[in-house]
Amino acid sequence: MGKVLWHVTMSLDGFIAGPGDAMEWAFHYSHPNAAVDEVIRLTGAVLSGRRSFDVGRRPGQAPQAQKPYGGAWSGPLLVLTHRPPPDGVDPDITFLARDIRGAVELALRAARGKDIVVIGANVARQCIDEGLIDEIMVHLAPVLLGDGIRFFDRIGAAQVNLEATGIERAGQITNLRFRVRK
Repeated sequence: MGKVLWHVTMSLDGFIAGPGDAMEWAFHYSHPNAAVDEVIRLTGAVLSGRRSFDVGRRPGQAPQAQKPYGGAWSGPLLVLTHRPPPDGVDPDITFLARDIRGAVELALRAARGKDIVVIGANVARQCIDEGLIDEIMVHLAPVLLGDGIRFFDRIGAAQVNLEATGIERAGQITNLRFRVRK
């Protein structure tokens, strides 16, 4: 069975999206990166939050933000939401209205033995809270955004212990890999 990977690009000051969910800053650093290529190769399904999905569909959105990995990856995309799907959505996208455990189980089945990638701060936090994330890969970008969506924002809960398993450079990006200690 595949692992559950939280995969994200983060600014040096800890934001995964800028003000207004801005993502274009991240694409300034999307040069060749062997770590990203490996994630794409090993990913069998993506579990996304509705907010992340909606941001990718905004008018004028950068093409790289419209599909997972800018379209370099294809496979089952599952969107966790409590709202009905919007009109005109690709019928291959599955919208789920269920708890996080059920969503991860469905995504793992859809991945057929490969990994699933979690996209979206809220979905990732829910997965962390339930002990479902196996690994975290962060691409640290050399930019200070000052505001936006924090990488991990949770008040009053126990700390999450990680084990660093890798660090490497790819152009201006620093790839950081962690295993979640369970």
